[in-house]
Amino acid sequence: MIIRLAKANDIKQLIQMRWDFTIEHDESKKRASFQEFEMECRSFLEGALQNQQWFIWVAENQGKIVSHIYIECIHKVPRPGRITYPFAFMTNVYTLPEYRQKGIGSKLLHAIHDWTKENKYEFVLVWPSDEAIKFYKRNEYEELTEPLIYYPK
Repeated sequence: MIIRLAKANDIKQLIQMRWDFTIEHDESKKRASFQEFEMECRSFLEGALQNQQWFIWVAENQGKIVSHIYIECIHKVPRPGRITYPFAFMTNVYTLPEYRQKGIGSKLLHAIHDWTKENKYEFVLVWPSDEAIKFYKRNEYEELTEPLIYYPK
């Protein structure tokens, strides 16, 4: 198993995994146009892999991506009297069904933990599904009070 940052030649697999992840959790999305989704997702991924805002971590087994985690770097507004470090927003955490419960997700998380320490991130934030809370707690994540949210109408 190789843990690494995604590269341009991973885009096709990442698009398919994002589609599969969505369908797994909401079968009604099958009616969406894969072609339209593929174009939008490809555009996003091409940009994400070329900047320093997004970091896509993958677990690869014999050339096949079996798990991934997307990290967005969020820069905070500087504050007097302290050094301001960014934080990481973690999203799109997914492991192919046949590779689950084998410790791959935890290995991927620990590689990200090491990376965030090396790069001086202040913290990693994730909004897990109810089913994933135990996974994150096993991997050193702490529960927080829910943030407030505003939906523009």
